[in-house]
Amino acid sequence: MDWNLTPEQLELRTHARRFARVVLSEVSGAIANLATPEARFAATRPHYEQLVREGFLRRLIPVPFGGGGTGVLDMAVVAEEFQAEDVNVSLTLLANLLGLTPVFLAGTEEQRAKWIAPFLSATGAPLAALANSEPGGSANFDAPSPGEGTRTTAELKNGHWVINGRKQWVSSATGWDGRGADLLTVVCRTGNRQDGTPALSVIAVERPIDGIILEKALDSLGHRGHLVPRFRLENVTVPNTNLIGIQGHGRDIVAASFTGTAALVGVFATAVLRKAFEYALAFAKTEKRGGVHPIIEHQAVGHGFADIKGRLEAIRSLSWRACWAMDAGIPGAAELSLHSKVFCSEVAVGSIVDLIRLVGIDAYESDNPLARLLQDALAYPIFDGGNIGVRRRQLHAILSEPTYDPLSTVA
Repeated sequence: MDWNLTPEQLELRTHARRFARVVLSEVSGAIANLATPEARFAATRPHYEQLVREGFLRRLIPVPFGGGGTGVLDMAVVAEEFQAEDVNVSLTLLANLLGLTPVFLAGTEEQRAKWIAPFLSATGAPLAALANSEPGGSANFDAPSPGEGTRTTAELKNGHWVINGRKQWVSSATGWDGRGADLLTVVCRTGNRQDGTPALSVIAVERPIDGIILEKALDSLGHRGHLVPRFRLENVTVPNTNLIGIQGHGRDIVAASFTGTAALVGVFATAVLRKAFEYALAFAKTEKRGGVHPIIEHQAVGHGFADIKGRLEAIRSLSWRACWAMDAGIPGAAELSLHSKVFCSEVAVGSIVDLIRLVGIDAYESDNPLARLLQDALAYPIFDGGNIGVRRRQLHAILSEPTYDPLSTVA
């Protein structure tokens, strides 16, 4: 097993780290004094446009579809550098991958050529989003009535789909101006199966289009410069040809789309803990807190840092291995991806809390980096499929399979 990055990956990491420190480091200052989520999101657009010009958006697109993407592990290298410096613009970037994945997985050649093209350009600020989550929760998105999590419907009328419903917590979904992302892949009910379960489908909605109504840009605890809106689709009408894949097979598309992102959430958690650890360690090596020696020299503090650094190394290894497994296609890749999401996100939150304890009362001030990093980290156990409502349930299903092999993750 070779854990060394290739020369190409080392070059990619250097490029990403330099860009993050020069450009993304400016985001927190740009949004600091802005009162509304919409204003903060708009303020990140220049940084996002620079990211597009540098080719990082094109790098999300896999090579077979015309982009420069060469695997999930390469994305992990970029994601760690970006998220360690700023979670906002980097999440806006990486959320495009989730929005485009249904097209990668099930789109026709014509659909791919049309909808992926704007994301291959080195100009502009295109946005894509997978519109799955709805107000009231979508953990049971594929459940039958009356407990269905997907309540958005699409009816076929005169060769067009007419979509009605509400969505929320969908990254960048209403776009820079509140009228919709460049491409929305909308999960909706297109009737029911014989057993009463919903026939879910994924339908593409392109700008410009009428019927996307922003109800509220949610004012989230962390990720303050990233847009997560609540919005309505009112008689949004698109051609029948905008159906992605086979009608009624949307459940499989959604499940596959979220598998790869789980591994990357582990990388996000690693990045934020890395940033918190670096700050807290520097603090401990320089601050005496009224004593004679820097606090790192006290055994309780030093042992605490040793434990947290061990956790950081563990979650980096797990998240990177999960990304490698996705690229290699090993049998246990889906399980590793889920462990990356669940374990890494929860370790990161707990470890940042421990770092706050080591630093002491100064960490409780809102301008302290640890306070902000904790707010950002709190999202990881609950978004991209909550650990309790979704991801552990998926792990439970894998472990319960009669043919499950506990060593499949070691292949």
